[in-house]
Amino acid sequence: MALEELLAQTETRFKKAIDALKHDVASVRTGRAAPSLVEQLEVEAYGVPTPLIQLAQINAPEPRQILIQPYDRGLIKAIEKAIQSSDLGLAPNTDGAVIRLNIPALNEERRRDLVKVLHKKVEDGRVEIRTLRRHTHEEMRAKEKSSGVSTDDVKRLEAQLQKLTDRYILMADEIGTAKEKEILAV
Repeated sequence: MALEELLAQTETRFKKAIDALKHDVASVRTGRAAPSLVEQLEVEAYGVPTPLIQLAQINAPEPRQILIQPYDRGLIKAIEKAIQSSDLGLAPNTDGAVIRLNIPALNEERRRDLVKVLHKKVEDGRVEIRTLRRHTHEEMRAKEKSSGVSTDDVKRLEAQLQKLTDRYILMADEIGTAKEKEILAV
């Protein structure tokens, strides 16, 4: 595999890391109801942990309410249990067929706590990107020694790798900044 292919593979991995970060950041609660808050919540269904999105229809009919309609009403207790044991701090209201989650307005202290959680998730995303860069860098050095790739080519591609890394770390920071504004908006 040529070094250029290695760089292309790394960019694909960076994109996946950014997508994972976006998905992770979407689960951080803001003052508004969003189905993404609970979609990936693990529910013990039929003896197997399953994401809630596979077990129920999830809507946000009002700005401060999430409506969960399980496909199987027998799972309502399991869904309630998963919501209560999550770190969302939400209390499910059930009427037999649907579960309603009322999203309370966030106070200033809770907003600050959520921003801290957000910063941790963004930093984890940055670390993932830097780890991918390090692995690619190690592969480049190994190819330089084993297959006789010139040092100049490796140096040139290392510079490209660093520019790519910087670009994706900036993307991670922008995702975090946008979400932070959303959390702190009253």
